[in-house]
Amino acid sequence: MNLEKAKKRIAHQVKKGFKGYPLVSIAYYGETEALATKVVIQFIGAEGEVPQAQEFESQSEIREDETIQSVLVKIIERANASSVEQVDGVGLIAG
Repeated sequence: MNLEKAKKRIAHQVKKGFKGYPLVSIAYYGETEALATKVVIQFIGAEGEVPQAQEFESQSEIREDETIQSVLVKIIERANASSVEQVDGVGLIAG
């Protein structure tokens, strides 16, 4: 899947808002607010459940990595997520 298509599919899911569980949450992190080098995707099957998380890291801008963005789309699809949330901006990695 190409990068723009993957990003659009994620954005479309996020725009739908909260529609119940299962919920997938995506957050980006980096050493600066301008460069995300890590993404954490969490899955919550039902309210009150402990989130299951998976992390991906890159040496370059992870939001522009076609492979990683395609993997995020596949995780959302396989989880059959009713809701997808994305944290705005880039969280700073404490170093």
